[in-house]
Amino acid sequence: MKWSLNELHRYSDEPLHFDSTFDLKASLTKRFPDDILDAQPMKVDGYVTYHDGDATVSAHVDGEITVPSTRSLQPVKLPLSFDFSEVYTADESHLDRYEDDEVVFVLPRDHQTIDFDESLIENIYEQIPTRVLTPEEAANDQLPSGKGWAVTEEVADDHQDSDHVDPRFAKLKNLFPDQDEK
Repeated sequence: MKWSLNELHRYSDEPLHFDSTFDLKASLTKRFPDDILDAQPMKVDGYVTYHDGDATVSAHVDGEITVPSTRSLQPVKLPLSFDFSEVYTADESHLDRYEDDEVVFVLPRDHQTIDFDESLIENIYEQIPTRVLTPEEAANDQLPSGKGWAVTEEVADDHQDSDHVDPRFAKLKNLFPDQDEK
C-alpha cells in the first residue's frame, strides 16, 4: 500500500481509514532471514491524516511471527499486538513542529510517496525482543551444555567486601609502604 502526499491532500478534513490484512511473509523472511523464520498475515487497522503538508500514519497491528530462540535457535511463535505512529513530510523546515520522541521522516522532493508495506515491515522487526526463549527454556533455568562445554551465568556480587584485595595485586600493596590506605 502506497500513498503520495499529493493524493493524501484530499484527506485534510477527514482521515483516510484502512483496515487490511497484509501477507508479508516473503518480504520479512527474505529481508531478515536469520531473525524471522515465518510470518502469519498481519491484521492492520489504521488512519492517515493530512495537515498542512504533513501526513501522519497511525496503525494497530495484530499478528504472529516465528523467530529463533536466542538460546537454542529453536523456532518460537511470537504473537504481536502493537501500535505505531509515524509522520511524513516533504519539507524539512516542518521538523520543528514535532517533539523529539515522535518518529518523523522527510521524504525526498522527487519521491514523495509513503510506502506503508515497508514501514510495517520495519515496525514488525522492531517488535522482536532481544531475548526469546521456547516455553521449555523459559520454564527451565538450566542453561545448555554439551560434551566439554557449558554455558554459565555469572552474577555480579554488588556487596563484596571492600577490604578484599585481589590476590594478583597483593604484592603491589607493599610497593609503597609509606602511603596510607585511603
